[in-house]
Amino acid sequence: MVAATETATNWALKGTLLIACNCDYGCPCNFNAPPSRGKCEGGWMWHVDEGKFGEVSLDGLSLAVFCDWPGAIHEGGGRAISLYDERADEAQAEAIEALVRGGHGGPWGIFINTYEFQDVRPASFELHLDDLASTAKIGDSVELELATIKNPVTGAEARPRAILPEGLVCKEMSLGASSKYRVNDRISYDHSGQYAAIAPFAYSAP
Repeated sequence: MVAATETATNWALKGTLLIACNCDYGCPCNFNAPPSRGKCEGGWMWHVDEGKFGEVSLDGLSLAVFCDWPGAIHEGGGRAISLYDERADEAQAEAIEALVRGGHGGPWGIFINTYEFQDVRPASFELHLDDLASTAKIGDSVELELATIKNPVTGAEARPRAILPEGLVCKEMSLGASSKYRVNDRISYDHSGQYAAIAPFAYSAP
């Protein structure tokens, strides 16, 4: 699979990533296995602590991509929406759109080969980042609340972590559950109670 590329622009982002999908806890896709239920319906939210695209600062902004694929991600045929921080000015919005549309590498340069965007637009982001107690609301389109995994017998909390040296979106993550995960937009689903995770991320190119 070849990533889409355009004229090279130096860019770098780092911050916190929230992940949720319809898979069971841990998500087998993280380990190159098929999705738990045959298809993948999930997404990512990135909050940028520090970021630049060329000379444009992206500090403090958030962006997200939500998708549905009929099978595993790499098999393609998916649909997606991207929502980005409505506080972005014109230059910041252009930078974010250039990234999520896959023309400058990073994870989006790979994912763009697997779906077609139904919409890319600004939206309001309400994020509370607190490990596995994190919450997110994006306009009227997305609600996500993370939770710890509970032992089904004792109710005790479990806080597993995954190390992914070859990971595409992150290299390590705290694994949890979603007490709420709903998307209601050009794509729609409710996978509350399934896989969720939080992770640091750091990307750069070229």
